[in-house]
Amino acid sequence: MLNLVSSIRENYQYALDQIASAARKSSLDPEQVRLVVVTKSQPLEVIQAAIEAGVHILGENYPEEAVTKIEALAGQTGVEWHMIGHVQSRKARLVADHFALLHSLDSLKLAKRLDRFAAEAGHVLPVLLQFNVGGEASKAGWEASDESHWDALLPDVSSILDLPNLRVQGLMTMPPLGTDPEDSRRYFQRLRQLRDRFTSQFPQADWHELSMGTSADYPVAVEEGATLVRVGTAIVGGRNYSHPG
Repeated sequence: MLNLVSSIRENYQYALDQIASAARKSSLDPEQVRLVVVTKSQPLEVIQAAIEAGVHILGENYPEEAVTKIEALAGQTGVEWHMIGHVQSRKARLVADHFALLHSLDSLKLAKRLDRFAAEAGHVLPVLLQFNVGGEASKAGWEASDESHWDALLPDVSSILDLPNLRVQGLMTMPPLGTDPEDSRRYFQRLRQLRDRFTSQFPQADWHELSMGTSADYPVAVEEGATLVRVGTAIVGGRNYSHPG
């Protein structure tokens, strides 16, 4: 366990240093970038080691698996849980009840369910809107690869902003997986440009967060304005891909 904690701490600090370096390269404040350590499909002992190593934000992809972990670690303080994976409508209540931030809100239908469940829980759920800026059929999110179609997104965004128990804080994307981190840059730029469009269209809303970048390309994402990066393998190692859903 001590070796695991030490290894994760070293990897975590390296990622923080990479983030700080990338931020300074673009004259950004490193303090404005938060590192989400992705623990999907990781056993509880790895998550406990990550917390002991100083990790503050944990990202999960599967609501049922995540809630089991959250409940098992209920005594831990100073830990924030983020849902970063696709959320099926039937699992919306789990997300509304247990997470500090949802990165992957990808439809108006899901937004309405989350709003209802958050209202029943008596709180407001912070969310990011997920956009598919790479045009891949396998990726979730509103289709946003073609700038000429961005105006078609405005009605859904407007409807979500009107929901009283959701608080939109920005955007999220997952670019096509490439072999070179530089391949991702144009997609990160596209998401930032989309955020700028929404900022001009809905100036009353909060658009400060950009969740983009993973183990493969997070320094490039930070250079392009990411405020949240989602790094798993580079910090906690490979995963056991069996999960309860």
